[in-house]
Order: sequence, then C-alpha cells, then structure tokens
Amino acid sequence: MQNPHVRLAVQSYTHYLKTGNIMRMPAGLPAELTGRRAGAFVTLYKHGSLRGCIGTINPVRGSLAEEIIMNAVSAAFRDPRFPPVRMEELPDLVCSVDVLETPEPISDTGALDVKTYGVIVSRGHRRGLLLPNLEGIDTVEEQVDIARRKAGIGPNETYTLERFKVVRHT
Repeated sequence: MQNPHVRLAVQSYTHYLKTGNIMRMPAGLPAELTGRRAGAFVTLYKHGSLRGCIGTINPVRGSLAEEIIMNAVSAAFRDPRFPPVRMEELPDLVCSVDVLETPEPISDTGALDVKTYGVIVSRGHRRGLLLPNLEGIDTVEEQVDIARRKAGIGPNETYTLERFKVVRHT
C-alpha cells in the first residue's frame, strides 16, 4: 500500500493536471496529515533524474496535508527549472515527500552530516536549502556550497547556517 503522504501528493498533482484546479483535502486522511503543521518538500523524479522539487521550510498552511497538496502542484507545475508535467509523463514519475523538523541554528559545518541533516544557508533575505541524504552529495562542503549558490550568496560572503532533520516518505 502506498504511503499516505506520497499518495496525497500524487493525487494532488494528478488532479491539477486533469482539472486545472487545486484539489480539496480528501476525507479520511490520518491525523499525522490533518492534525499537524510542518514544512514539507515534494520531489518528483523521472527515470531516476530530478523532475521537480518545491517545498516550504516552515509551515504556511493550516495542516501538513494542505502543505503537501500545494507543494505537489508547485513541484509538478511551478518549479522554474523544469517545464510543467505533462499527462504522458505521469506513469514515469516517482514522488517522495520530506517532512521537515524545525530548523536549528548551528555555528559551523562541524555540526552537519549530509546523510542526517539538511542545511539552510542564509544571508539577509537570501536563503538556500538542501535536503539531506541526496544521491551524489557526499560531503558537507558540497552540501553547503550548493545551498549557498541556490541562495545567490557569493563564495566570499558571510552567512549563517541552520540544520534540520526530515522524515522522508517514499
């Protein structure tokens, strides 16, 4: 049986593709989805390659379910790195949902582990995030560098670091 977090994400982007509308929250979802607020990232892969990934660091909606519904649509249709998902791609998509724990400030990269922690690199209003345990990211230096570049922070600029854990649903 498919994980309820992933099933909700797939239902959400499929509904949007077919109707052009954001789906309503389905009845009968577990309390983990309806009675909790958390940031969440929805990631889509096609043939093992990234096809879309959008999320929220902190919750911005009333429940985790609503967060997943909106972020699934954004990952499939609003990730600026990719064209919108097309109907014929649906059978080839694999979806995962990462539910974020509250980020915590850290003083240096020694408190990071690429398998355990995601990282947020910030300078002023610029923020870059990288999820933990991503294929091809093997060192803390790579992880921080990618997040720094995503934020548009130059290599010689100062920045602050936060780390967070996720629960990955596949």
